[in-house]
Amino acid sequence: MKPKDYRSELAPDWCPGCGNYGIVAALSRALAELGLPPDRVVLVSGIGCSAKTVHYLRAYGLHTLHGRGLPVAQGIKLARPELTVVALAGDGDGMGIGAGHFVGAGRRNVDLTYLLFNNQVYGMTKGQASPTLGFGDRPKGLARPNPQGPVNPLWLAFASGYTFIARGFAFDIRGLAGLIAQAVRHPGLAFIDVLQPCPTYNDLYTREWFAGRVYDLAENGYDPEAGDVAGFAEKAAEWGERIPTGVFWRSRRPVLEEALNPMDSGKTPLERAEALLAGHCLVR
Repeated sequence: MKPKDYRSELAPDWCPGCGNYGIVAALSRALAELGLPPDRVVLVSGIGCSAKTVHYLRAYGLHTLHGRGLPVAQGIKLARPELTVVALAGDGDGMGIGAGHFVGAGRRNVDLTYLLFNNQVYGMTKGQASPTLGFGDRPKGLARPNPQGPVNPLWLAFASGYTFIARGFAFDIRGLAGLIAQAVRHPGLAFIDVLQPCPTYNDLYTREWFAGRVYDLAENGYDPEAGDVAGFAEKAAEWGERIPTGVFWRSRRPVLEEALNPMDSGKTPLERAEALLAGHCLVR
């Protein structure tokens, strides 16, 4: 398989210079590296600029509701565990209306990959501040500085129980493709926070601003499997003159499919999950 084998006949219509182009290039490159046939891959998105990714790649794709991509992705993986499932969301989609589902997914540890397209603004609706924009920041889409503090996606993922936590940069296509391939191979819920510019509305955090600051954790001797919680927290908080990318945390615990009642082995994974989670709300 080659990256071009995963490109659909539809031409992306994102703004010139958008980081989404780099993410699509990295995702198609990772799928080719893994040798996954397009008909064994499912992409699930919510709403927003990032959500259109499912139309531009040749695989099964579901364009769902705002913030609801993760519950749908979990249901697909439980019903069809042989498929590779990748959920996609923007920072507003994933860290705003979808934040509750983000936390719940971490508790379950279903074996899928979640990519967050993080440009710190709502790019589809005129550049309002997203939950990841820093306090006091004022990109050109805002009438006044942001009065709210930011969500740190890496910290939230750790607190929620994600077993693979990473950060990539949209225009480091080779590095991001490697992270996506590692995430797909990881046996459990894998999360990648992908930093990207929004050339239309975020004039603070541009491609050039990121390019001079991002660095690779692995090249600095960081070990994501050391179990060093304090070290993880310190690196996840680092921002400004230097911004780390790479794998921040990798651990192993049973995925939901393994944790289901073995007495129900005659049932499908979805039937076993329904029995186990009876009384628990997956989707509101």
